[in-house]
Amino acid sequence: MADTTGNTQDLGAKDGPGPQPRRSSWRYIGPGIVVAATGVGAGDLVATLIAGSNFGYTLLWAAVVGCLVKISLAEACGRWHLSTGRTLFDGWASLGSWTTWFFAVYAVIWGFVYGAAAMSSSALPLQALFPGVMDLEYWGIACGLVGLVFVWFNKYAVFEKVMTVLVGVMFVVTVYLAFRVTPNLGDAFAGLLPVVPDEKDSVLNTLGLIGGVGGTITLAAYGYWVNAKGWTGSGWMKVMRLDNRVAYLTTGIFVVAMLFVGAELLHSANIALSGGDQGLVQLGDILDDRYGTTTGTLFLVGFFAASFTSLIGVWHGVSLMFADFLARRRGERQARADELASGRRERSWTFRAYLLWLTFPPMILLFQDEPFRLIIIYGVLGAAFMPFLALTLLWLLNSSRTPREWRNGHLSNGMLAAAGLLFLVLAVKQIWDQPWSEFF
Repeated sequence: MADTTGNTQDLGAKDGPGPQPRRSSWRYIGPGIVVAATGVGAGDLVATLIAGSNFGYTLLWAAVVGCLVKISLAEACGRWHLSTGRTLFDGWASLGSWTTWFFAVYAVIWGFVYGAAAMSSSALPLQALFPGVMDLEYWGIACGLVGLVFVWFNKYAVFEKVMTVLVGVMFVVTVYLAFRVTPNLGDAFAGLLPVVPDEKDSVLNTLGLIGGVGGTITLAAYGYWVNAKGWTGSGWMKVMRLDNRVAYLTTGIFVVAMLFVGAELLHSANIALSGGDQGLVQLGDILDDRYGTTTGTLFLVGFFAASFTSLIGVWHGVSLMFADFLARRRGERQARADELASGRRERSWTFRAYLLWLTFPPMILLFQDEPFRLIIIYGVLGAAFMPFLALTLLWLLNSSRTPREWRNGHLSNGMLAAAGLLFLVLAVKQIWDQPWSEFF
């Protein structure tokens, strides 16, 4: 495999505990599947469908570029964990206390609002599949409780296997739909040429599609899943890189398949989808009318798989990060690293406390309008996280904090700098678009 850092050192150094593979192998793949499943949620599918319905195949190239950007970010997270033996939060903390405060505020507010969004997103396809059984709010509560119990009582290996099965469901459904709508391959290949549609805000829409392909904070969780798999030390670097590429190849297939559906089914018929997750329920109805009940039902099953993998992925990965954050604050850094690498079921009270925070307080939002000011703060923090991740990785991986042989090369620096600039532009746009006049 190509080395995205631009470095050419021997990747087989055995400087970490545990068995060290001599070369990368498909049988080790795992954390990449988890990060792909978690990163591609209902929101990503809706955004890609709308891009296809508005612009046809014109922005296919942007979806591909988005996958390449996320490959570089996830690879950098994994490389930090493996080359230094330190967690990403430990690296952030070394940059100054401002990172600690940013993460603390982000984790608390983001987790509260995201918990409600994830439960609602998982509930929508279930309500459509089983109409009249329960109201949407109670389906959401059921999804949240199932996610809580599953993550609470299972170790990483079981979590990974379940995520892999759900990814298989997503893969089968999206690829089936892409073939079902009979894509125009000539137009699709033409869409690989970097052309920006000649419409209002088309540049920002294009950047949004690039930035929205699979993952936000879940990219930062990738290094934690790498350790939870039992990978420590640079001897696992080749494996991690193969795993990461598989993750975003999978993500690319999901995104391209849904863009095909948007281009062929919606763009050609001039059908506009609703924004948000309701657009996927609407698409289920369109598929039901066009191709029959079986296709519509199959899509809703895939919709649920995409939403529920994001839910349990965040429940697990971000809880690991929060537990590491509090452990670092209490001076238990080394004990946390050892616990992560053991692969045992996470039992720390900090991990479980954040699990409870993601599950129970957000249920309040399922029964009422989401608090206006809280949603604005959530939007600002969410917009700021990706440039924060890209720019801090640039800082960490070009400094003495990283062993010299694993620091960034020119290619990795270029990709991370481009990612940081991309997400900074999107952050400014999102913050600018917030209704600040109504905030005060």
